[in-house]
Amino acid sequence: MRTVTAVGHRGDPYRFRENTVASLRSALDRGADAVEVDVRLTRDRVPVLLHDGTLSRLWRHDRAVAEVTAGELRDLGGGELPTLRDALAATGRGRVMVDLPGGGAAWRETLDTVRECGARDRVYYCGDASAMLRIRGAEPGAEIALTWTSLAPPRPSLLAAVRPRWLNYRFSLLSRELVERVHARGLLVSAWTPDTRRSMARLVSFGVDSVTSNRIDVLCSVRDGPRGR
Repeated sequence: MRTVTAVGHRGDPYRFRENTVASLRSALDRGADAVEVDVRLTRDRVPVLLHDGTLSRLWRHDRAVAEVTAGELRDLGGGELPTLRDALAATGRGRVMVDLPGGGAAWRETLDTVRECGARDRVYYCGDASAMLRIRGAEPGAEIALTWTSLAPPRPSLLAAVRPRWLNYRFSLLSRELVERVHARGLLVSAWTPDTRRSMARLVSFGVDSVTSNRIDVLCSVRDGPRGR
């Protein structure tokens, strides 16, 4: 029986602030198979969990992540804004999907941290082609979800260079036919980020292999059907 991988988008952000240790733990506790996190670099090149390039939206500080040190960031976030090392420690043996925004500027330090933490077997990576090409070049065995935002298929030469396991689509682009075409190429399909039960159910019916959502409890319920109720 096919099982859909349920991924908590930045953890469990409906209950805890996104990309925090509490959010990641909550998602895993509520049934997530993996959690997705965003990684950026501080001024002293420490990989930290933050989607935005600044602290304005979540932390109400008009500062760019790249302009502050990890120590300053800890103070600005009241101790809640974790490093990647913190996140890997907090998730135990749970799977972690690392998104590398900003063209993947944090790729090298991210790989180093994952290796140092002994987490290579449970971390996989998503991002655009430039970021994933860097990951593949430095880590031949990495599991990659190539984020794709077009209905046009990736070029064969790009797929040969990146060697992704997944194509990672915005959920609104997906159809049963597109999922079947991707599967025919020997790739898995992941989707982000539906938050309604109806959208999740449609994706499951299309045959997607993984869904990333902000509402992990609803996603697990949809995935599991009567067994999840």
